[in-house]
Amino acid sequence: MSTRLEHLDIHPLRDELYNELHSRPFQVLPTPARVTQMAILTTPEQRREQFRHLQELHRLLGYPVPEEEVGCFEQTFGTLKVRREMHMEFASYTFTNLAESSADPFTETGITPLPEGWLEQLAGTVIAAFHVDIRPSSHDAASDLAFVRQHFEGLRLVGSSPQEGAARIWGTFKLHSDGFGRFMVQNHHMSNSQLGRLTQRLMEIETYRLMSLLALPVAREITPSLNDMDQKLAVITQALADNQDVDEQQLLGELSHIAARIEAFRAHSTFRFSATRAYHRLVLTRLEALREDELSGHLTMTEFMTRRLTPAVKTCEAVSERLEDLSRRVDRASDMMRTRVELAIQSQNQQLLSSMDRRSRIQLMMQHTVEGFSVVAISYYLIGLLKLGLDALYDSGVEFNKTLVLGIAIPVVMVLVFLGIRIVHHHFIKMARRQ
Repeated sequence: MSTRLEHLDIHPLRDELYNELHSRPFQVLPTPARVTQMAILTTPEQRREQFRHLQELHRLLGYPVPEEEVGCFEQTFGTLKVRREMHMEFASYTFTNLAESSADPFTETGITPLPEGWLEQLAGTVIAAFHVDIRPSSHDAASDLAFVRQHFEGLRLVGSSPQEGAARIWGTFKLHSDGFGRFMVQNHHMSNSQLGRLTQRLMEIETYRLMSLLALPVAREITPSLNDMDQKLAVITQALADNQDVDEQQLLGELSHIAARIEAFRAHSTFRFSATRAYHRLVLTRLEALREDELSGHLTMTEFMTRRLTPAVKTCEAVSERLEDLSRRVDRASDMMRTRVELAIQSQNQQLLSSMDRRSRIQLMMQHTVEGFSVVAISYYLIGLLKLGLDALYDSGVEFNKTLVLGIAIPVVMVLVFLGIRIVHHHFIKMARRQ
C-alpha cells in the first residue's frame, strides 16, 4: 500500500528545496573542447536586459526563444553550447565550442561560433573573462610542457596534476594580449563527466578569486583615513587619561565626526568584506576538491593562491576588523566624555540646588517677617472696623466704656489673626508634603 500525501500539509517551498541541489549540474565535456567563461557584474535591470539579449541569440541562430528566466539556463546550438548562471552579484556565461579543429590553442575559443557583434552588446561589467583549451595529453611530460609554453606568451606558468595524475592544468592567472585569461587542460584518462567537473571547478576558482579581490582596493582606499582617525582618537583618549582641562563639547563633536565617518566606511565596505571572506572560502573548497599533485618546477594552484590570494584576503579582513575595533573605541571614548559631561552637570546642579536652598531659607525668614507685619496690618484694619462698630453701637444709646472695650479687643484680635495665619500656613505645608 503506497503512502499518500495529498491530505497532508506540504510546505510551499518543498519542491524548490529539493531542486536547489540540482539547479547547477556539472557539465559533460568531451576532449577536445574550447571553453570561454565570462563573469559579469549586473544590476537587476541589466539582468533583465541580459535575458532579452539571450532571447535575441536564439532568434539569430534560429532556435525557439525561451519565455521564462531561470537561475541556470543551458542550450546547445549545434556545436555551440551556452550556459548562463545567475549568482548573487554576477551572471556567469560559459560558451563551449565543440567543433573539431586542428588550429593551435586559443586561436579558436568558446566564443568563436557566436554571431558577429552579439557578445559586444551584452549588458553589465566584466569582472572575469578567460579561455580554457581542453585537449588530450601526449603522455610525454616534456613535449607537453614545451607545447604549453608556446601558447602562454612567455608568462610564468602555474601548473598541477589533479585527481592523482588524471589530467594536467596549466595557467598564468594573468591577462593575455587578447584581454582574456588562459588555461589549458591536458586530459590523460578522464571521462567526459570527470572532465566537466574538473573544468567547472577550475572556472569557479578563477571567477571566485577575482570576486574575492574586489574588496582589496576598498581596503587600500580607506586605510589612510583609518590611520588619521586612529591618531585623533589616541590624542583624545590620552587627554582624558591625563585628566586634562578640555573642552568637552568640542571633543564630543570630534568624536561624533569620527563615528560618522566610520559608519560611512562600514556601510560602504561591510558587504564587500563579507563577500570576500565567502568567496575565499569557496576558492579554498574548490582547490581542496582538485586534489593536486605538484609538477616539478612549478607552483601548484593551491600554493599560488596561498601565497598571493590569502594575504590579500587577510588584508581585507584586517581592515574590516580595524573598522570594528575603531568603532568600539570611539564608543568607549564617547561614553567617557559623556560621563565627564554628566559629572560636570551634576556638580553644577548641586551648586544650583545649594544656592536655591539658601534662597529658600532666606525667603522663609522673609516670609516669617512678613507674617509678623501682616498680623499687625490685619489687626490694625480689624481694630479700625471694630471701632466703627463700637461707635455706632454707643451712638444708638447703649452705654459702655468704649476705650476699655477697644483696649481689650486689640490683643484679642491680634492673637486671633496670628492663629488664623498659622493655620493657613500649616495647611499649605501639608498640601506640599502630599505632593
